[in-house]
Amino acid sequence: METETNTPVVASSGGKSSSERRIALTRRETEVLTLVLEGKSSREAAAALVCSKRTVDFHLARIYEKLQVTNRVQAMRRAVLLGLVEVGDSHAR
Repeated sequence: METETNTPVVASSGGKSSSERRIALTRRETEVLTLVLEGKSSREAAAALVCSKRTVDFHLARIYEKLQVTNRVQAMRRAVLLGLVEVGDSHAR
């Protein structure tokens, strides 16, 4: 089991709730999300991160839960809107 540095990437959701919800992704979750944003599959992300596909899928499930989404496209969109990841490719929107 790998030890993960808890340096979260934090964003506040601009929801209408009375208490603003803060979303914090770990460094590893941010790495997984960045690879997904680049169009990598879970298997490709696992190879890049030197871990198993199951580990990548676990991180994705946690990301979905934190962002309150159900798939990769929604997760990418929400993360970009919240400023959790940056879009470096000029073709991605």
